[in-house]
Amino acid sequence: MSDGGDARFADAEEGPLRLRALDGEDLRVISALVQDAVLTGADMAWMRGRRRFAALINRFRWENGTRTPERVRSMLVIEGATAVRSQGFDRGDRDLVLSLLALSWEGAPEGPGRVILTLAGDGTVAVEAEALEVTLTDVTRPYLAPSRRAPSHPD
Repeated sequence: MSDGGDARFADAEEGPLRLRALDGEDLRVISALVQDAVLTGADMAWMRGRRRFAALINRFRWENGTRTPERVRSMLVIEGATAVRSQGFDRGDRDLVLSLLALSWEGAPEGPGRVILTLAGDGTVAVEAEALEVTLTDVTRPYLAPSRRAPSHPD
């Protein structure tokens, strides 16, 4: 960061992410990149008519390595969504801050199943889908993480 302000894509070795998962291996890559992302209930939407679930997440830039800890806003989208269920938190509490730990796929490699968003504190969001199709797209410039350090998971 040249001026002490927000980080810029131009300052990073990597540009904004635009990834798509169509199989379990692809999803594991996206899952690693969204680990420790935060969002609220207000940041999640199921567009039933468009068969799409979307979440605006505030993800830690793990690909940034050991440089200045950064976060970036990203869209996590699941296409072909047919139902959304949640447990372990109050979806009505639109201000509750949730921490995303992992994404996983339960279902046939090519066919219907569900994308599971595992949240800290035993919460989950299960998105039933016609097939595995998940995209992750950075939509803002990176900025200095408010904590100024990487999230950690002590044993």
